[in-house]
Amino acid sequence: MTVAGFKNIVLSFPGTEENPHFERRAFKVTGKRIFATLLEADQTVNIPLRLEEQKAFCSLDKAHIFPVPNKWGLQGWTTFEIKHLDEAIMQEALTSAYSDVMQPKPKRKR
Repeated sequence: MTVAGFKNIVLSFPGTEENPHFERRAFKVTGKRIFATLLEADQTVNIPLRLEEQKAFCSLDKAHIFPVPNKWGLQGWTTFEIKHLDEAIMQEALTSAYSDVMQPKPKRKR
């Protein structure tokens, strides 16, 4: 997969916008949280997944899909080295992250 191919997929989700995020590009739904970040220089993407999904994706290709190596990784953020992966894997991971972002937030108890 290429950076251009990744951008085509991620920007195909309704309401998605691209913004700078430190040294990365962030992709989020307008008015909602980020569901992917891209570091073009390394051709890596970080995507927040549910922990069970993170485990499943990492088992597909442990060399090129792995938890972000810090506390973010413990919360489900997962690194994908896109130059080593096909579009189907990225489409599935992005669909999952996008769907999670689109879920209504649970109301906090007061």
